Amino acid sequence: MAVVEPAPLTSYFRAMGSDVVLVIDGPAHLLDAAESRVEELERSWSRFLPDSDISLMNLTADWVTVSPDTIMLVDHAVSAWRLTHGAFDPTVLSSLVANGYVDSHTNVAGHTELSQPARSGPAPGPAGIEIDRTASRIRLGDGVGFDPGGIGKGLAADLVATELVARGAAAAIVAIGGDVRVAGNASSGWVVAVEDPFDSESTVFELSVQAGGVCTSSVRSNTWIEDGVPMHHLINPRSGTPIESSIVSATVVAGEAWMAEVLCKAAIAADPIPALDFLTSAGVEGLLVDVDGLVWRTPLLERFAA
Repeated sequence: MAVVEPAPLTSYFRAMGSDVVLVIDGPAHLLDAAESRVEELERSWSRFLPDSDISLMNLTADWVTVSPDTIMLVDHAVSAWRLTHGAFDPTVLSSLVANGYVDSHTNVAGHTELSQPARSGPAPGPAGIEIDRTASRIRLGDGVGFDPGGIGKGLAADLVATELVARGAAAAIVAIGGDVRVAGNASSGWVVAVEDPFDSESTVFELSVQAGGVCTSSVRSNTWIEDGVPMHHLINPRSGTPIESSIVSATVVAGEAWMAEVLCKAAIAADPIPALDFLTSAGVEGLLVDVDGLVWRTPLLERFAA
């Protein structure tokens, strides 16, 4: 996903295993603060950094003291699991590791450690995760691993964009990989291009977004080979194996980027017509690209056409 029409002040860097784009209509010093904030969230949420909150949580079944940001992340992830009736599940980490996604897929070394040996199978689900907000601590419980994955990037985009506006930017857009959040009062819509999953040089749609979140997720965006078998990072929580679907990529426009991310994951596991029905019933707009390259849209997506 790419920002097509950036405002004058723009920053590009790498974080959270993704290309990050910060664009603001506001004071230049806010860009440095926003970059530091993204990196702070990565230090708390990366499962590849040994001292992150997430890594420390995944190493034990006992209570772990964490930052308020991590409390928010886990709380949102559990809510998303309930909202999607388990189609989105943040406890697929053991299957991800068992299927070969144990090390960081970037040029920055990173490794995932779990409290128990990794296994591929149905995710345990987050129903038993305990959150103590008063003491700012979390207990995952036996055999539960937490993967912040895409919801972490979406929530980070939400936090940074809204914080930029709170600190004086008239408008801001934060894009972390496929997760984009637009905040503030832009004079016109910010144009976000939806990449063709079969041709990274082409787009299938251009969205004009004045506020809210956009997410694109694809089975072709994070892949590897394990024992000669092609794998991707979108895990079916009911089987513990990569999702098999006729949908190659899904894009969702919602009020917040973390919600768009969650609904993307849930939609991509279905066939196009049920997926569009699901997105419409959730009150959001979306776009799907299937294995034949056909583009499917929710009825009101055209109102976001650039």
